[in-house]
Parts: sequence; structure tokens; C-alpha cells
Amino acid sequence: MKARKIIGRVLLIIAIVLAVIVTIAFFMFRNELISLSSLQQKTQGVYTMTYSGDYGFDEFLKVGAKSDKDIENFVAKRLLKGLPIEINVTGAGCTCFVSRNEENDVIFCRNFDFSYAPMLQVHTKPDNGYASVSTVNLAFAGYGEDNLPTSGMGFNNFLTLSAPFLPFDGMNEKGVCIALLAVPEADAGYSPDKITLNTTTAIRLVLDKAADVDEAVELLKQYNIYFSGDVECHFLIADASGKSVLVEYYDGGLKTVESDGDYQIASNFIAYNGVNIGEGFNEFERYDAVEALLTRKNNVVDMKDCEDLLNEIGIVYEGTDKLQWSAVYNLTDGTGKIWPHRDIEYAWNFDVISHKGS
Repeated sequence: MKARKIIGRVLLIIAIVLAVIVTIAFFMFRNELISLSSLQQKTQGVYTMTYSGDYGFDEFLKVGAKSDKDIENFVAKRLLKGLPIEINVTGAGCTCFVSRNEENDVIFCRNFDFSYAPMLQVHTKPDNGYASVSTVNLAFAGYGEDNLPTSGMGFNNFLTLSAPFLPFDGMNEKGVCIALLAVPEADAGYSPDKITLNTTTAIRLVLDKAADVDEAVELLKQYNIYFSGDVECHFLIADASGKSVLVEYYDGGLKTVESDGDYQIASNFIAYNGVNIGEGFNEFERYDAVEALLTRKNNVVDMKDCEDLLNEIGIVYEGTDKLQWSAVYNLTDGTGKIWPHRDIEYAWNFDVISHKGS
């Protein structure tokens, strides 16, 4: 009887210790676990997630990153609790445009053309910034066709926690929208007194901190930029007022190309000062296709127009479909629609404020 009491007490102590350990672990990792529990698979290689809590971007802005390795180290320490990540990016061809719909709402339409890119739409609300919804190319975080996350809490899902640092396009609660597009060359210059960001953390800066286009441009001017994977980019930025600007890095610094009409289009060529330096592919044909539609429709397009046009101009190269995702952001009411490849049947609607998608 005495031995049973001793064993019982030992088991009770073990149970209490385990409960304490579990409680401490949950407290330490609660935001990460809550975030991972929200990960949902829409279809093969297509996911949504709501990031819970703060992801340390203000902390990151104090040090920045001069290489992808710097970002890997920061994300691994701050978000992944030491789990290593390897950022990898290759060239991309994209098309974006800013226009109006039948209700006179400002809309921002975006194609992302790339090699195979599993996509994650992530909702964020940092402690010191605006709520936003953005799209992440998970290939940038190391995922691929033979290595994909699953819904929920699987161990292979932990790298999705890096998503706040890897947006390729997105919109915040103030109606500011931004997307990156590859260009054949860029010359950003370098100021030793400025912190350095890469292309995706520059997008995060705008989404978290900018309330309009002017603020976005001023924020970007405060930082150096380097281009991850040596893939030079420019950014199309628009806001709920209808103002838009193309931010390019040319001739040693940040340059802007403002809209000269009721809409603005961006493709994979440098537009600053009319130099029109392209990749030698079909970037001008895609631009012309968008312009033709907007001219024909007097810059008033409905969702069906956007869907059809984005699917039509998505790149097919040597028989391979490069169109990875398309998105239509409504900057006036903070809603949108997104779909993978050309698969409208897998589209879903989203709301930046409520963090809901359907």
C-alpha cells in the first residue's frame, strides 16, 4: 500500500511537471501555434493563414538586412525559434493595373507569373502598424511541388511563419496596395547612413506603415534596397483616393512614374523618363492588352472584365503556364478576390479588415 502511494505521488508530480512544461511552452509559442492552427489549404499548393500577434517588424527596421542571409537569420531567430530558412527567388514576369469599377471604386489588378510558386494569402495586424492582407510566394521560403505545407499544425508548416516578411503584393486597411514586378535592370544606389531592406520587406514596410501613396514613397526613400536573388524589381503602388505611382530604381536612386490619366499600368519594363527598357519578351504586348481594354471600357471595368483579362495575359512560355496567381484588390472598401493559375473555380473573396476569406 505504501509503495502504491509513493508511485501515485511520483506520477502526480510528473503530471504536474508536464502540465507546467506544456503551459510554459504554449505561452512561449502561443502566437506561432495560433497562427499555424489557422493555416488552411484551399487546393493543392494554395493556402490562407492569419498571423497572430506581432512579428517584430519594428525590431527588424532597426537593423534591416543587406543580404537574404541576414533576413534568414532574423526570421529564424525571431519567428521560427531557431528553425533555419533558406530564401530563394528567381525571375518573374508580372502585369498590374489600377482602374475603377462600376461603383467608381478604385481597383488594383495583379498577375504574378513565375516558375512553380505555391501561394499563401496571409492576414496580419502588427502591434504598431496597419492591418493588411498580402500574398506570399512560398517557394521563396523553400517550399516546392514535393515539399508543401498541409492544413493545421504539421511540423512541415513552420516555415509558413516567415510569411509576414515575404509578401509579393498586398493591401492594407487604409486602402494602400503594392505589388512588385521584375525589370531587366535597376540602379538603386547606396547611402551608408540608411538601413537596407530587400524587395519583400520593402513591401511589408509600405503595408504596415503607409496610409497613402505619398507616405509610401517617402518611407521607401528612407531606406536602401537590394534585390533578392539579384532579380531587379519595381513597385506599383496605389491608394483609395485613386492616386498611383510606379516606383523604380534607376540612375542611382528612387524614381517615380505617376499616372498621366485615369489609370496606370505596369509590366516588366522600366518606364521612368520614357526609357522603356524591357526584358525582350512580351511585356509591351501585355501592357498594350490592358490599355486596349481600359480604353474601350472608358476605364470602368467589372470583375468579369478583370478575371478574363488577367487570365488572358498570363504568361505561357514554351508550353508551360507561368501564371501562378491573380488578384483584384478593391482599395475603396478593402475587399478583394484572388485565384490560383487560371482557375476561377478556386477563387475566394477576402476582407482586409475582418480577416475573413470565403
